[in-house]
Amino acid sequence: MIRIGCHLSPSKGLLRMGQDALSIRANTFQFFLRNPRGSKAKALDLEDAAALMKLLREKDMLPMVAHAPYTLNPCAADGRVQEFAAMVMKDDLERMNAFSGNLYNFHPGSHVGQGISAGIEKTAALLNTLLTPDMPATVLIETMSGQGSEIGGAFEEIRKIIDRVELREKVGVCLDTCHVFAAGYDIVHDLDGVLESFDRQIGLSRLKALHVNDSLFPLGSRKDRHAPIGKGCIGLDAFLALVDHPSLKNLPMILETPQDDLAGYAREIALLRGEAVDNL
Repeated sequence: MIRIGCHLSPSKGLLRMGQDALSIRANTFQFFLRNPRGSKAKALDLEDAAALMKLLREKDMLPMVAHAPYTLNPCAADGRVQEFAAMVMKDDLERMNAFSGNLYNFHPGSHVGQGISAGIEKTAALLNTLLTPDMPATVLIETMSGQGSEIGGAFEEIRKIIDRVELREKVGVCLDTCHVFAAGYDIVHDLDGVLESFDRQIGLSRLKALHVNDSLFPLGSRKDRHAPIGKGCIGLDAFLALVDHPSLKNLPMILETPQDDLAGYAREIALLRGEAVDNL
């Protein structure tokens, strides 16, 4: 089964978000548990969360992905910034108790001059304070573009984070197509080779989700700029091969492409399923 969805807003309610996903023929989706650019989070409506989970089980739309705010920096040099990341992620993971068995994705952070090794140590140390044996969520480290002082632009860096985590069974990886392409992994001409490298460095068993985004900039640019599917430097043919790859096709694939409305995501979902789409 090709499991494709997009990033949705829970602003009108959690159940409504699941209904919106169904309306565009998505069979998974991603959302933020709080303001993606800040720390504010509304009180979680447990009845609404239970109604959403009931719908998702009935419609075979699990797992879904929750995303940490973009503003967090788990390996910041400033202790207050790192404490903020710990506080927000701890609260998010407690909220994930209402969405048992699902995925929580985060960016591993930027070392801001400390060096990659220090960044890896700090992000792993933070995970060791947050992960517990009984938590129901799997925490995903997202592959990054290597822009600026980001860590996670190389598979080896993600492996080093995981190697330092005590509860490694609670950790997986989300592969972002735009990010890995920008980091220099040629998923256009050598997808099998990229996946073999991932398997050697991290293990394909740890790959739990994908962010499916075209790239505005070329291979190895180190620039994180998403483009609509088929309108960037990765191109439609590469995405059709990717979504149908035997190592990937059963994983949740989340569109984070620039779209103005649900109709845009509906067109991309149809396109990735190999259906004829007008005006895309």
